[in-house]
Amino acid sequence: MVGKHLQEIMPELLYLSSADCDLTDDQAVQELFLREKPYGVIHLAAKVGGIVQNLESPADFYDQNIKINSNTLIAAKHVGTKRFLGVLSTCMYPSVVENYPMLEEDIHAGAPPESNFSYAYAKRCMAVQIEAYRQQHSLKYNYIIPCNLYGENDDFADHNKSHFVTALLKKIHVAETTGRTGITLFGSGRPMRQFMHSADLARVIKKIIEGDITESFNVAPPDQNYSIAQMARLALDVLGKENWNILYDSSRPDGQFRKDVGCQKMRKLLGPIQFTGFEEGVLKVYNKIKEENTA
Repeated sequence: MVGKHLQEIMPELLYLSSADCDLTDDQAVQELFLREKPYGVIHLAAKVGGIVQNLESPADFYDQNIKINSNTLIAAKHVGTKRFLGVLSTCMYPSVVENYPMLEEDIHAGAPPESNFSYAYAKRCMAVQIEAYRQQHSLKYNYIIPCNLYGENDDFADHNKSHFVTALLKKIHVAETTGRTGITLFGSGRPMRQFMHSADLARVIKKIIEGDITESFNVAPPDQNYSIAQMARLALDVLGKENWNILYDSSRPDGQFRKDVGCQKMRKLLGPIQFTGFEEGVLKVYNKIKEENTA
């Protein structure tokens, strides 16, 4: 979802996907790194899924992400990779903290939410591993912690993998094409979420690489923290469906209530950043969904 945007603005880099290497296979990863001997690595790979998948198969999410992250870091260090940027997730933050938005020093201030406990701890483990490599081996390895993402390159086909905004827009499109004038969402609609367009994260990564920034920090648009209900209503309004109804299925879990992060450190290191407005991003993704379904 992010890599394709990054490829558009940094085409000179080498881009690999799961088709090129199984990152859970340590031997395959070692062979890849010995063959390519990269100067730097931007690590975007992960096993991801929605709340239901995380609750049903927590061992898979932990095992596979631990292998992906450790194999990649170990191989990078082994071949002398000078720069490593790990892309983590605000899912790793505690379920509840005393003060919001959460800051980088809050990462280990409590347990992550039960709804994605294993995935969150796998991400925390990567942060710990990167810091350990920095400390013991004096390496210029760091990580960033982006908020929830959405974008045109999300997985539209698999509802278990697509992120909330994508899933929301797909529901709206299905309703529209079947003649309905309303949608049903999981939970109460009360939880708060920060969402960022994936192209914005790609631009942040480009600034980090070009500026040789080696500190670790949160990445999120500071003014986009909405409730699920607000996001759904904003999406319907911008798509010209102001009169549609929204029903909420309270038998389904809400997940973590709030997890917005502060970005003072990001602004200090990178300067001003122009983030995509939520309404603009919604239109881009919805148009892509319509395009794919009419192709």
